[in-house]
Amino acid sequence: MTSAKYDVLTIGNAIVDIIARAEDDFLVANDINKGAMNLIDAERAKLLYSAMGPAIEASGGSAANTAAGVASLGGSAAYFGKVADDHLGGVFAHDIKAAGVDFFTKPLDENPPTARSMIFVTPDGERSMNTYLGACVELGPEDIDSDMVAESSITYFEGYLWDPPRAKEAIRLAAEIAHNNGRQVSMTLSDSFCVDRYRDEFLNLMRSRTVDIVFANEAELKSLYQTSSFDSGIAAVREDCTLAVITRSELGSVVVTFEKTHVVEAIPAENLIDTTGAGDLYAAGFLYGLTHGMSDAECARLGGLAATEVIQQMGPRPQVRLADVAAEAGFQIKD
Repeated sequence: MTSAKYDVLTIGNAIVDIIARAEDDFLVANDINKGAMNLIDAERAKLLYSAMGPAIEASGGSAANTAAGVASLGGSAAYFGKVADDHLGGVFAHDIKAAGVDFFTKPLDENPPTARSMIFVTPDGERSMNTYLGACVELGPEDIDSDMVAESSITYFEGYLWDPPRAKEAIRLAAEIAHNNGRQVSMTLSDSFCVDRYRDEFLNLMRSRTVDIVFANEAELKSLYQTSSFDSGIAAVREDCTLAVITRSELGSVVVTFEKTHVVEAIPAENLIDTTGAGDLYAAGFLYGLTHGMSDAECARLGGLAATEVIQQMGPRPQVRLADVAAEAGFQIKD
C-alpha cells in the first residue's frame, strides 16, 4: 500500500447550520423532537426559520465538521458533499476550504438549493436539528473521485447519508475503491432515529466488512441492538465490527475491538454552551490519532479533548487551532 495523500476523506450532507437558542417550551409548541435530527421539507424550513430568534449561520454537516476537525489538528483532509450554486453553497464552499479541507465536488445549478439545518439549542446545551436536505439528495456515484478515495488512509461517512437515495450507491462505490487500495472505511451512526430507520442496513455494512470502524453514542448503540443494556450492546458490537468507538458524554468513551476494551474518561468542560458537533469533533480527534500511529486509548483521549473544546462554544467547528490545544495537553502533534 502506498502512502496516503489524505489522512481522512469524509463524505456527508453539505449543510449550512442556522443556530439559535430556544426554551424547551418552544420545542414542544413546534413539535420538534429534542436532541434529534428531524428531516423537514422546504415549507417547514421556512416556517421554523420565521419562528426562530436571533441566529448565527455556520457551515456544518456532520462529516464536514469532522474533516474540519482533522485539518485543525494539522491532518490532511478532504470532503465530498453536494451544494448548489447559490448563496449558502458559496458560504459552505468558502468555509470548508478556509478550514484547510480539499473540496472539489461540482455544485448543482440553483435547484434544489443548498441544504440548511435550523438548530435550536436549549439551556442544557442540547441541540435539536431540523434539516432540509435540498441539494444533498443529488449526491451520487458520479461525485466519487476514485483517485482521492484511493489516496485516503480512511474514508469516513455519516449514517445520515442513508436518507438521500443515491448516496447509498456513492458510499458503496467509495468503500469498494478504498478496500481495493488497502484503505479503511469508517462510519458514524449519526443518531438513534437514523439507526431506527436503517438498523438492518447498518448492521449489514458492519457484518459484511463494508465498514471497518464504527462511531456511535450510547443511545445509538442501544438502538442498533434494540437493548436497554449498555453491556449487552458492547458485547454485540464486538462481534460485528473490527473497531467500534462508543461515546458516553460525561462518562467518556469506550473503544471496542475483538480482543480488548478501553474505557477512557471524559475531559470535563468548564463551560458547556452548545453540544453541536461534539460527536463529529470526537471522531476527528480519534481518526487523526489513528492515522498518526497513536494507541486506541490515546485516540480516544484526543477525541475527547476535541469534543470538549467544541462544546464550549456556539457552532460545530473549532474556533481555535486544535493542534495547539492538543499540544498544550501533552499530545505529540505533527505540525
